[in-house]
Amino acid sequence: MKEDMITFALPKGRLLPLVTGILQEAGLFNVDMEKDGRRLIYMDEEKQLRYLICRAADVPTFVEYGAADLGVAGKDVLLEQGKDICELADLGFGKCKFVVAVPSSKLDLYRGGLSGYLSRFGQLRVATKFPRVAESYLRSRGLPGEVIKLSGNIELAPLVGLAEVIIDLVSTGRTLSENNLAAIDEIAGATARLVANRVSYRVKYERLRSFIETVKKNR
Repeated sequence: MKEDMITFALPKGRLLPLVTGILQEAGLFNVDMEKDGRRLIYMDEEKQLRYLICRAADVPTFVEYGAADLGVAGKDVLLEQGKDICELADLGFGKCKFVVAVPSSKLDLYRGGLSGYLSRFGQLRVATKFPRVAESYLRSRGLPGEVIKLSGNIELAPLVGLAEVIIDLVSTGRTLSENNLAAIDEIAGATARLVANRVSYRVKYERLRSFIETVKKNR
């Protein structure tokens, strides 16, 4: 592989058509993915570009270890994983946010926030798929609490007594309302971000800069 080849990690799922749309508009992605939808690597020899199709949660790992020079990852993934990579640009799509939510029937217990709840009941268990984000949130507010990691169905936890609150990622909030939960605090917003490997960003700077600026103009 030539040294000036740029490898770009693309996230599978809902972000993929949005990212490839930007790249196509920029003239940087000329692939018929419907025709070759099962492939994981796409090459453009003329432009010296290589695209990897990865699980969204794995993009930061491919970038951190240098298997990809650039990638697109949700800010939620970056916050949770804390990888040592460069965040270059907010692409503005894939909007969602981290929220703290509790059962709607118990909102009165949280009028003073989580600290008020703790002062009265002395216990706070937080169910989440994002333990790093949850622990950071509690620590930033000086709140003692136990973080319980779940892989899915987070909304179930406070309804069956596993936890008092949840910290989850939401876009419309519909799932919360359907499960009789209400957000009482917003932790952080999240959108898709353009990221880079730190070494590649130094070594391939001129080549990457041109690519990055082209992507930014077409986002």
